[in-house]
Amino acid sequence: MTGVKSPFSPELAPCGKRSGGERLVDDDGYGLLIRDQYFDCGCRRIRHEYHDGSIHISAVRHDGKRIKDSSLQADHGS
Repeated sequence: MTGVKSPFSPELAPCGKRSGGERLVDDDGYGLLIRDQYFDCGCRRIRHEYHDGSIHISAVRHDGKRIKDSSLQADHGS
């Protein structure tokens, strides 16, 4: 499993500021998919999809505070 890192243009970070950064995408080809965004301001947004189909989504501001936001909830196809 090898991850691919690529820069991304400024977008809204979890802290509310626009910031660019680096995106990491890692896929094992068997159902594990990791998508992490590391913002230049220090914020982080993660989305991990596991082999059993479950999804974990979270965001952390640059000050370490975890963000609870309805836009972070998983899409269950409704």
